[in-house]
Amino acid sequence: MSAETLDTGFARESETGVFARAGVLRRLARDRAAALAGLVLSGIVLAALFAPWVAPYDPYFTDLTKVMRPPDAEHWFGTDNTGRDILSRVIFGTRNTLILGLVGVIVGGLIGGIMGIFATYYRRLDGWIMRLVDIMLAFPAILIGLAVAAIFGAGLSAVAIALVVATVPAVAREARGAAMGVMGQDFMEAGRAVGVSDGALIWRYLTLNCISTIFVFLTLRFGQIILTGSALGFLGMGAQPPTAELGMMAAQGRDFLFMAPHIATIPSCVIFVIVLAANLLGDAFRDVFDPRLQT
Repeated sequence: MSAETLDTGFARESETGVFARAGVLRRLARDRAAALAGLVLSGIVLAALFAPWVAPYDPYFTDLTKVMRPPDAEHWFGTDNTGRDILSRVIFGTRNTLILGLVGVIVGGLIGGIMGIFATYYRRLDGWIMRLVDIMLAFPAILIGLAVAAIFGAGLSAVAIALVVATVPAVAREARGAAMGVMGQDFMEAGRAVGVSDGALIWRYLTLNCISTIFVFLTLRFGQIILTGSALGFLGMGAQPPTAELGMMAAQGRDFLFMAPHIATIPSCVIFVIVLAANLLGDAFRDVFDPRLQT
């Protein structure tokens, strides 16, 4: 088999990849729930990205003359127990929450994907890698966060490490399952037969054919990571005062639920909207990229 024929076969297989599927945006746009979720999530991301220019007030400025004011024309989301504008703190807090989620998805997805693909290609490593994955799955993210916080101290870095460690084993299993299906394809055997290097087989013929599956899994996982990161912040292992972060803001407001419920409920509602939008988009991506769901 010539190299040209092999590349043609690879191109035909990789047409189902996440970046090569035609009409993806058109199919996503037909899903009204996904389109609305995409618009909402895009608006939240843009507001967080341009927080210094979007926020109406300094999120750390305290005004003891305006303590626990309900939402009004001056402060749309009200003020907290120290007179800080909740809308401004939510915008800055959303940025920190999204950064934690992205770090967990990108770094954890990269490490987990490499582990799963290497476990599939190098069979002698499969047992070792997958047993390590099983051990990692035995520890919940909150326990990992407690351990990291005990070693390095509470903060955003501790939460980021916990989210990465919690993401790696799930992605590794998903990547291994996808890679096992690709390894059974004829072009992988043909590549070995004509002397294609291990590096080329792993990247061009194995990894690129698993990207769509890993990408869809990570989009579905993103909402869960955001929720886990916010839970760790709620428990005091994340951002420390006065840093704004949604989970920590909800925790600060729980002492005032009967006097000023908006302090805790508004950050909690923002977390709910982010997670719901991420899950709806993840379901839509799965429907588009999974050939088994195509009609």
